[in-house]
Amino acid sequence: MISILIPTYNYNCYPLVSSLCMQLAETEVAFEVVVMEDASPSPSDENKEIASLPFSKYVVLESNLGRTAVRQLLAESALYSTLLFLDADVMPQRASFIKEFLEQLPADGIVFGGITYTAEAPEPEKMLRWKYGRERESLSVKKRNENPYETVNSGCFMIPKAVFLSINTLLQEQAYGMDLLFKQLLKERDIPVTHIDNPVYHLGLEENSVFLKKALQAVRTTVMLEEKGSLKNNNRPLQKSYLTLKRWRLLAVFQKSISFFSKKMEANFNSAHPNLLWFDLYRLHHYIDLKSKTRA
Repeated sequence: MISILIPTYNYNCYPLVSSLCMQLAETEVAFEVVVMEDASPSPSDENKEIASLPFSKYVVLESNLGRTAVRQLLAESALYSTLLFLDADVMPQRASFIKEFLEQLPADGIVFGGITYTAEAPEPEKMLRWKYGRERESLSVKKRNENPYETVNSGCFMIPKAVFLSINTLLQEQAYGMDLLFKQLLKERDIPVTHIDNPVYHLGLEENSVFLKKALQAVRTTVMLEEKGSLKNNNRPLQKSYLTLKRWRLLAVFQKSISFFSKKMEANFNSAHPNLLWFDLYRLHHYIDLKSKTRA
């Protein structure tokens, strides 16, 4: 028995739910698929058709809660004890997607199938997100197992309901980037992580400017959680780089150097050939700036 839970905001989930229902129909497992619209100002008309699919519901919230709270609400109302969370903008790579997840039952921890991206490059205005995903998120099982907690991606994971609620209930902030704390809590509580080769395509690529804005918001969330004492300050490569520069008294030199090139970097991020090393340095520059303001 499984509850498939999909938070969405202004995205057409009907093709995804239709594909899932076709796969689920080939199994004998009891299931439900619940799509929850987070008070989008312009929801997709196609999403209304989800209710016509077997054991599927489309719920529209009256006020915007944020992804963490929507996941909490979905989990609390789920009928079954095993949850499969999917982002709205993904699509299973294989027709055996559901079957391969069901083979992992009963799971006592989180099961992550992987994220992948189409081989065909998008238009230049979405190249940064595509290139980042291809090089940093689309990882083999072997590579993910080298750092099993950090390589979990919230776009597609299966987890027992009780385990999810025990972790997600602790996430009080409704800020972009809270997945960092979610993964840390999984690790601190020794929740088992199983990586399998069963990916979904990430299809909803943001434009370069939007992805950059979200990346910087995630950096702000990192600093905010550090200030609160919720997040360790040495988990992410970003944090480790900061500590190295601080130890060698190179923060001021680094900041001055990146400031000199920042406009060129921003232009590159909006080009057909974005440089991911520059993207890392740009985010580190923002992190250091925020840390200096908090006197960390």
